Amino acid sequence: MVRATPVASIPKIVAASRQAFDKGALRTVAQRKDAIRKVATMVKEREADFVAATREDMSKPAFETKVTELAMVLHEAYNALDNLDAWTAPQKVELEGIQHLDTQYIRRDPLGVVLIIGAWNYPLQLTLVGMVGAIAGGNTVVLKPSELAPATSKILTEMLPKYLPAEVATVVEGAIDETTALLNERFDHILYTGSSRVAKIIMAAASKHLTPVTLELGGKSPCIVDSGVDLETTARRIMWGRLVNCGQTCIAPDYILVKPSMKGKLVAELAKARESFMGPDPQQSKDYGRIINDMHFDRLVGLMKGGKVVLGGEHDKKTRFIAPTVLDNVDLNSPLMTDEIFGPLLPLVPYETIDDAIAFINAREKPLALYIFSNDKSAVQKVETLTSSGAYSVNDCLMHAAVAGLPFGGVGHSGMGAYHGKHTFTTFTHPKAVLKKQLAMEVANNLTRYPPYTDRKYNIIMAAIGRTKEKSPLLAMVFYSIVAAAVATAVFVARRAGGVADV
Repeated sequence: MVRATPVASIPKIVAASRQAFDKGALRTVAQRKDAIRKVATMVKEREADFVAATREDMSKPAFETKVTELAMVLHEAYNALDNLDAWTAPQKVELEGIQHLDTQYIRRDPLGVVLIIGAWNYPLQLTLVGMVGAIAGGNTVVLKPSELAPATSKILTEMLPKYLPAEVATVVEGAIDETTALLNERFDHILYTGSSRVAKIIMAAASKHLTPVTLELGGKSPCIVDSGVDLETTARRIMWGRLVNCGQTCIAPDYILVKPSMKGKLVAELAKARESFMGPDPQQSKDYGRIINDMHFDRLVGLMKGGKVVLGGEHDKKTRFIAPTVLDNVDLNSPLMTDEIFGPLLPLVPYETIDDAIAFINAREKPLALYIFSNDKSAVQKVETLTSSGAYSVNDCLMHAAVAGLPFGGVGHSGMGAYHGKHTFTTFTHPKAVLKKQLAMEVANNLTRYPPYTDRKYNIIMAAIGRTKEKSPLLAMVFYSIVAAAVATAVFVARRAGGVADV
């Protein structure tokens, strides 16, 4: 039975979060840092509870929970604590001419109340990383964990109030009814991780309030293996990228583009890598998880019909075990090659030239990630330039998601918007333009902006607009000299007449 927050209480929960924001719950940097430190403390103090929860939900190995979930949250928290002063400082802008007499900058303002709808495959990372960034931006947060990871949802609901006030960050549990109730409320930003089908529902609901959304979706992330690479290292990195979290990772390599002449050697190296990681029987490995539920298990077993198994293929429905599996001779029109796999299956797709690989990728939806293993700099640059993807990684898989300085997000069908590190802070704040002028210097306005409008005033304005180093630096110099002379003359006349010192 799914744990659920009473639907009738959801408007009150959102209202309390809104009220806390309006009262300035996280307006100061000190308040935000204090809240982020408490999140980090929760992650460290409750590590064993979180590990047990993900083990119960999907048999996730403790090491993977610690590294791919909790360490990611801590990394986000520490990065925010180290950089929040700089992120919140006024941002200087480029000034021109007499603009130097004014004060101008960009201020990052919090948006308000943020809704974060997480996914089941990384139920801690995909809720708490976004929450840390939202808090860093000064927002209050409502979390909606996935009902498909009930143990993790339960532990978040129980633990979060022990470290943060409910009005600052709270959890709403449940499934469709509860999510629908949340989407009926007005939020200032929604971060959703999941499928493109549900993303369309999220966008439609958000549009009623003109609420911006960040959508972290998925897709089929290609992996190109070029000739001349170290196949042993390549195979190990690809196999690791596919078996982490039992393949249930949105940026995992979804299929391998490989030249026919290399196919046999690559499969042999993938087999060696698999045995090196998990021994001769992956089902006995303590470092390998399981499929989340029976529905996804049945779906994955069905996908195997789209190709010939050349490695693995073993599965056990009772424990929802599916071995890391490589498939050849795949049907490009089968669900194996049209749907995101989201499991430990790796189809092989032949290609002859880099241009062929690029054409194959570009004929499909834009992926969340694109990988290439190559020593050929021109091939690497060509793929980078001529394809579109959320991320592009050379000679590795998944690791770009661990770099705080890189944005994590999709493009097209794989999502919109990005987060991680400063990009999370940017996503959850508004760049407010600030201009502060003096009441002095009115003579400059008299020369240009006030009626009666004249050709002379127009020419002065156009001279200023046309000032660039490429066009006419001399013209600009003349324009600013005229303004300076006019100001000096006005000041002199005013003083002679006994007027005020400032004009």
